[in-house]
Amino acid sequence: MTELVATDLSVEYAGQHGPLCAVRPLDLELAAGTFLAVTGPSGAGKSSLLWALAGALTPATGTVTVTGERVTDRERAATLGIALIPQGNGLAGSLSAEENILVPLVTRRVDPAEAFRRTDDALELVGLADSRRHLVDELSGGQQQRVALARALAQQPRVILADESTSDLDAGNRARMIGALRREAQRGAVVVLATHDPEAAAEADAELALDQSVATWARPLPG
Repeated sequence: MTELVATDLSVEYAGQHGPLCAVRPLDLELAAGTFLAVTGPSGAGKSSLLWALAGALTPATGTVTVTGERVTDRERAATLGIALIPQGNGLAGSLSAEENILVPLVTRRVDPAEAFRRTDDALELVGLADSRRHLVDELSGGQQQRVALARALAQQPRVILADESTSDLDAGNRARMIGALRREAQRGAVVVLATHDPEAAAEADAELALDQSVATWARPLPG
């Protein structure tokens, strides 16, 4: 079973007068099926934590593992089944919604028929089946967020790290997105959603609050 573990994990950035601490050392152990919300104001360290968990930046201290395998960089994280949905979505504006989902699957040598099936299912799940041919640059910010989620869902990852993925959505589409993330947890994935939205956070199993780089449990993990 998938398990995401961070041990003594901290994040720092170079500053003019020395290192700036974005996330102070923390330990985190998330079992398969866990849906965790990471909350806090802008600048609290939410994105830094998710990017460190995803291998997209090198932590100042500590390690991250998935089912006992160490995450050393972004490529290794992808191999271990970690899907990161960045706050800026990370989509290719010159490609269609469909192509943004298909290309990563084909790159990972998923059978073409299976790649198309996964793409169709993911677009249907986020309510964008009718927009599949639209270029990403033609879509609204909220629609782009939904494409980014669909791209992650199609990869069938072990871990989903979603950075403010509900921020530009109306109530109906926010509920759709939260429902999709919940289903991924029920499938056995570890889901971590960074959000400043208390209603979205309330849908998660637990809430880890970050404030000035310090993490505390607003709602502990069950059990």
